[in-house]
Formats: sequence, C-alpha cells, structure tokens
Amino acid sequence: MEKLLMKGNEAVGAAAIKAGCRHFFGYPITPQNEIPEYMAKELPPLGGTFVQAESEIAAINMVYGAAGAGARVMTSSSSPGIALKQEGISYIAASELPCVIVNMMRSSPGLGGIQPAQADYFMATRGGGNGDYYMPVYAPASIQETVELVMEAFEVADFYCTPVMILGDGMIGQMMESVEFPEPKKRNLPAKDWATVGTGGKRKPNIINSLRIEPDVLEPHIQKLLDKYEVIKKDETLYEKVNCEDADVIAVAYGTISRVVRNAIKKCEEEGIKLGLIRPITLWPFPFAAFEEISPNTKAFLSVEMSAGQMVDDVKIAANGRIPVEFYGRYGGNVPKPDEVVAKVKDILGGGK
Repeated sequence: MEKLLMKGNEAVGAAAIKAGCRHFFGYPITPQNEIPEYMAKELPPLGGTFVQAESEIAAINMVYGAAGAGARVMTSSSSPGIALKQEGISYIAASELPCVIVNMMRSSPGLGGIQPAQADYFMATRGGGNGDYYMPVYAPASIQETVELVMEAFEVADFYCTPVMILGDGMIGQMMESVEFPEPKKRNLPAKDWATVGTGGKRKPNIINSLRIEPDVLEPHIQKLLDKYEVIKKDETLYEKVNCEDADVIAVAYGTISRVVRNAIKKCEEEGIKLGLIRPITLWPFPFAAFEEISPNTKAFLSVEMSAGQMVDDVKIAANGRIPVEFYGRYGGNVPKPDEVVAKVKDILGGGK
C-alpha cells in the first residue's frame, strides 16, 4: 500500500472522499482551512459539491439539507465556528440524519488563539446544542488514525442515522506524517428510504422534521434517541490501554496529548516509576469500562489535557471514588511537556522513587 506524506487537514479530506463523501459545506477558520481548500479542489472533478457558505450557520444548514437527501456530507471548522453550528447540529440529531463534523480545536474561549487546545471537550461530549442528544466523538492521536476514524465516522453516521464528530486539534490538523489509505471497512447499512429524493408519484413524500408539538408525541421520539445512544455506548466505545498492569499512576489522555504521555512513560521507566496510560479513542461514549480493573498498586489517575480541566470530570466518574483523580493541564495554546507530566507523577507519589 502506497504511503503518502500529508498534512493532517488534507488527509481528513482525502479520507472523507475515499469514504464516499461527495458534498462539503463550510466556512474558513484557522487551523482547519486546508480541509475546505482540499475539498474545493478535489470534489468538483468527482461530480461532488463544494460550497463556501456565507457563515458557519449557513454551512451546517446546508449539511442538514444534503443529509436529508441521503447524501454523504461533511463540514469542518474550529472551536468558535463549531459553536455557531450547534443549533444546526441539534436539528440534525433530532431529525436522525447522518453527517460528519470535524473540529480542529483552537485555544479559546471567544476567538482565542490559533494554537492547539482541547477545550471543546464539554461542547463535543455533552451534545453542545439544545435538548437531550449526544453524538459519537472520535479523538485521533495520529494522522493515520485520523484517516481511519474519518472513514469509520461515515459508516457509523449512516448505520445509526446520527451526526458524528472528529475532534482533533491544531497539531493534528497542521502536522505532517506518512499515511496509508486502506479500503474503508464497510457495514451492512440500512436503506435510506427516509431520504427526500422525490417520489416519482409512487409513494407519499418523506418529511424530515424535528418539530413535534405534542408532549406525548415528542417524548417517545426522545426515548427512541436515548435507546439508540445506549446501543452506541455498548457497541462503539473505543480505547487503548498501555502499561496499566501494576502501574503506580495511570495517566488518562486523548489525541496528541496521549503522545506526550507516551514519552513521559519512557522517562518514568528510566527512573523506576511505572506510569500507565488509558487513551479514550471515543470521547463519547467515554470508555468507562477501561477503568474497571485497577491494580491495588495504582495510587491515582492523572488526567492530562490541553485545557483547564474538562475530561477530568469523566475520569472522576470512572474512578468512582476508588482512588484519587489528579489533573495536569496547560491552556491558551501551551502544550504539556513530558518532563512536566513526569514531575506531576513524582508529586503524586510524594517525590518519586
């Protein structure tokens, strides 16, 4: 299989096209601009559609329309742009339509800076918009994994009729690594007999709608969504565990920060400290099962993030009071360094060994 050296954002576009995406609607914002640039170049020759909308709000509603017609469709943005899309994402979730949304996070709140961050965890994993809904959220740690998870995201979106988010950061979007493009893993997908593609006079028209006025009509619909989310929790949760057997401390980190922790593990080994890693690949559903078996030697969990502390709340739920949960984070575009993680681990252990 041929290997290509690609920037993360361009690899996102290439993976989406290989997965069958032929429609993209977006609006420029750093550090994800290479995604729409790539799609603008590559989609039209394939008979696809690229539209730079007049705003993020317009873009997500174009996604809503294309998804309603049964198309494989994607949008991308960065933190404040994704915030503007939240109303549309809520409509898409309520209407049970498939699409893929890419967020290459920048440091925030507000417009923030263009440096990488992980401060959109709450927005991504708690729905983000109004109402009772969730969506699967994938957090790749490399460009190769980004390619594979983008392909998987389209299959999951179509299988469950739900929006799916790829949550990266400025480093994932801007770094370059060698990647391969395997054939997408296909699922046995349900027919899109709900799509608004015209009737030919042979059936009643399909109607896509999130408005249900009567409580006794709306409540069963919400329950249907909740039941679907339980199936997703059961069947789609992904994680990786590294060196967790007999670990003195287990770090919890996702995305590019998990790579920082891997280097910290090597530094700890040199000093006789056993540092493990739990890496959530799906942030929603969060991999609570990964925390069930804990060595009696493990003194604490350490949530390492490029934020002021957001995933740490889920780590505390997973720990369920069995052992302490500590936090180490950098924010505003600063990235935790391996030596900083090692120092925190030593602090937890009372000065190290």
